[in-house]
Amino acid sequence: MSITNLKESALWLLLIFSLPSKRTSERVGIWRKLQRYGTLALRNSGYVLPNTPVNQERLEWLATAIRGFKGEASVLQVQTIDDLPFDVLKERFREERKPDYAALIRDVKKLKPSAQGFSTQLTRMKRRFEEIAEIDFFESSLKAQAEESLYKAEHPVPREVRAGKGRVSKMEYQNRTWITRPRPGIDRVSSAWLINRFIDAKAGFIFDSNPKAHPEAVPFDMYQAGGFGHEGEKCTFETLCARFGLSDKKVQLIGQAIHDADLDDEKFGRTEGITINQILKGWAKQGLPDDELLERGISLIEGLYHSIA
Repeated sequence: MSITNLKESALWLLLIFSLPSKRTSERVGIWRKLQRYGTLALRNSGYVLPNTPVNQERLEWLATAIRGFKGEASVLQVQTIDDLPFDVLKERFREERKPDYAALIRDVKKLKPSAQGFSTQLTRMKRRFEEIAEIDFFESSLKAQAEESLYKAEHPVPREVRAGKGRVSKMEYQNRTWITRPRPGIDRVSSAWLINRFIDAKAGFIFDSNPKAHPEAVPFDMYQAGGFGHEGEKCTFETLCARFGLSDKKVQLIGQAIHDADLDDEKFGRTEGITINQILKGWAKQGLPDDELLERGISLIEGLYHSIA
């Protein structure tokens, strides 16, 4: 659940409550519901949620339950919190969801399609993802990775396809149409820049989640098998560099920045890609079409390339 239009008059909901000391079991029950609703503990003064109708209804009912337990509860609509600006709180909400997605990704990777009960386990994992996404109000950077891991678990790549990821010749990829998923993010945008600048100068790009509908197009950063995508710990940009033997030092540095932004593992400690990714997300929220997102993103990467000494 992504928050795009919070109420201008009050951005946040704040639940403040107290319960009699003897109400231990009720306190545990209230805490569990607060966790399930995705609230953020605000020191010792209450629990915060973005101000939406769903969240308001949840907190109002919870406040009613607390009063029924002989406690006191208030639900406040808050415009600002002086020492926690809006962007800081947004980031804290994103950080709260990271461990949930990370645990899900680990569990999904343990699934074996050949194991008994695989389908039931996968269904359970999908339900877990939906529950996390519902309270992922500001879209954690790990959400896309969790989606990808679930897709790969449900659509395993045959062993013969996974093998043999060696070098390829640029000559075989000239004047081609390249296909990737809609709403391009940092890895897809930078990969398109790389393709256009160093691999296929006359490349055309289309967007579709189903590469089978365009059999002549070259897939990149697609969940399905084939084309160029994540390989091991490499993002698509890094895979393209490796497969086409691109050794330009500035390209390698950009690859590190894209890796850190896309995989969010801080492997190289570079922040340029993270900033560009936030800009891309902002444009996407403005409703820019895919081709314009790609064009603007390519210009950003080109600028980054020229900024590197």
